[in-house]
Amino acid sequence: MKIAVANDHRGHSAVEQIKAIISQLGLECVDFASPSDQPVDYPDTAYLACTAITDQKADRAILVCGTGIGMSIAANKFKGIRAALCFDELAAKLSREHNDANVLCLSGDLIGSTMMRKIVETWLTTDFIAGRHQRRVRKIQAIEEGADPREITTAQ
Repeated sequence: MKIAVANDHRGHSAVEQIKAIISQLGLECVDFASPSDQPVDYPDTAYLACTAITDQKADRAILVCGTGIGMSIAANKFKGIRAALCFDELAAKLSREHNDANVLCLSGDLIGSTMMRKIVETWLTTDFIAGRHQRRVRKIQAIEEGADPREITTAQ
């Protein structure tokens, strides 16, 4: 699995840890990380990582900014992207199991190193369980297409 990674200046140190976790799990890192703590605008790097997913050059992405909020907002503007801002393992697990999130957004300022590792490992190793949740993901896709999600009644 290929994981795109991107950050702004506030996520610089965190993204280095994330790249190491990706490697330790035997996954491939598609690196769009900002190379320093010099100011960079989060929409620019979110664009690179999300485009890698929509162009099928990456399967998922992990984005880091100061709070994770900006990256989450920017990522969710892309058709086909389901970005989840997670602050703990349970949110990471459920974002994958129930929402099939393909982008994880994290705070570089508000999450310590130990929690970040737990969140990233959980998110990268948890599968979408589909079932009744597939219908809900289809409803999100309908909204992206400008359709009324209430018309979706089955998972297929």
